Amino acid sequence: MAGNSQYDVIIVGGSYAGLSAAMSLGRSLRKVLIIDSGLPCNRQTPHSHNFITHDGETPKAIADKAREQVLKYETVGIQQGLAVSAIKVENGFELTTADGAVLTTRKLLFATGVKDLMPAIPGFAECWGITVIHCPYCHGYEVKQQKTGIMSNGDIGFDFSKLIANLTTDLTLFTNGKSTLSLEQQSALQKHNISVVETEIAGFEHSNGQLKQVLFKDGSTMPLKAMYAKTPFVQHCDIPVQLGCALTEQGYLAVDMLGRTSVPGVYAAGDNTAMMRAVSLAVAGGGMAGAGINKELVEESF
Repeated sequence: MAGNSQYDVIIVGGSYAGLSAAMSLGRSLRKVLIIDSGLPCNRQTPHSHNFITHDGETPKAIADKAREQVLKYETVGIQQGLAVSAIKVENGFELTTADGAVLTTRKLLFATGVKDLMPAIPGFAECWGITVIHCPYCHGYEVKQQKTGIMSNGDIGFDFSKLIANLTTDLTLFTNGKSTLSLEQQSALQKHNISVVETEIAGFEHSNGQLKQVLFKDGSTMPLKAMYAKTPFVQHCDIPVQLGCALTEQGYLAVDMLGRTSVPGVYAAGDNTAMMRAVSLAVAGGGMAGAGINKELVEESF
């Protein structure tokens, strides 16, 4: 693949969705280049769960094994780098990387994930993905029946509390300010022994990401083993929006079942397209997008 700047497909993002798509395309003899920054969003998460055959492995181990298998297909290549822009041209797209390389491709696939926007709370980012967690399906079993918190409020906090209450009987909802729960929601939480703390959070005391206690602005503290939190996010890569790809109301790239965006020839798969952030779903989405791209290439040339 060295020295070749013309591809059937360029995949931006070389984690689970991107690698899965590359395997589908490589097995269809498509000339593919994966461009990857080497900075996946789950890089400090110690173990991955809820993906059969890989349960409990590190995210890096899963990605490394996938990369090794994908690169056995001779028409697939990968390079570390950063895609910075792309434009539509007559027969596809031109993509420019941070080092100035200009690559041409018939189709583009963005498997670039999302960027979590961490609150300005000391210790939060250091614990993120370790003991400050976002998904009970990915991480909940490992902290079951431990002293657990949820940092949220209102309807989202209430719905999250119902979900997490199945995993622990020692649960506290931290609204980090005045509660916006309805009276009915407060009553339901009280009925299930879920306490609500409105005191604003000053920080998280931890040791190498292992949460010890929550520090409050009034000087009080509370010991805690795990905290669930939903953070806002932005698209990790803004090239699809620059190309005109539509976003959903929630800020995800709008795609159909085969990963097609609103811009012909541009596909997306993985965490940048759906709120369920799981390795298994990223792999599935990448596989579908790879098949969708190959079908489109077949239809164009047959």
